[in-house]
Amino acid sequence: MTALACALAVSTACRGEEVKVDRSPLPTVAAPPYLCDHIPLKAVELMTGVRDPVVRGYFDFTTASGIGIGNCVIRRPGGDRPVVLVIDLTPGGYVGEIEERIEDGASPMPEIVPGAIGSYFRRASGQNNAAFAMLVRGKAEINIQLEIGVAGRDNAADVLALMKLIAPKLLTDASAPPAKTTSPSPSPTKE
Repeated sequence: MTALACALAVSTACRGEEVKVDRSPLPTVAAPPYLCDHIPLKAVELMTGVRDPVVRGYFDFTTASGIGIGNCVIRRPGGDRPVVLVIDLTPGGYVGEIEERIEDGASPMPEIVPGAIGSYFRRASGQNNAAFAMLVRGKAEINIQLEIGVAGRDNAADVLALMKLIAPKLLTDASAPPAKTTSPSPSPTKE
């Protein structure tokens, strides 16, 4: 009887029943429920395939001169709880790093927030379907690290879509680059 049960279990596991990949695009509007008060759960579920993630982190906009700082670390539940997604907000953005990434083959981001520059890319090796995005505005920087993405999804498009959802909320007015001032043109003189 035990042998029959084992044979049945093996035969159903070997049938090649595929788990359908949800290729739905990420939402275009951030909606609750949120992880770490700013990251839409629905977007995280689509890009990682994880339901009921283990979440730790927060964002604090009262520090770093109002620019804010913080992170949100999202893990698979159970077992060793591998990290699947990390979102970091740090003061000290460096535009040069974005430019270097683009020179190295990363895709430039469309304008998401006025005055911001960004890039995104998928890990070249394809390992874990990982993809990354970085956006800098003034002294603020947001990094998205999709460490384990869903096979069969456009993981680079997912990190870009997530950036579009969260950057408008995470980049405060304090992160805006200083306005460029122009010297007044000389006024015409009467003779």
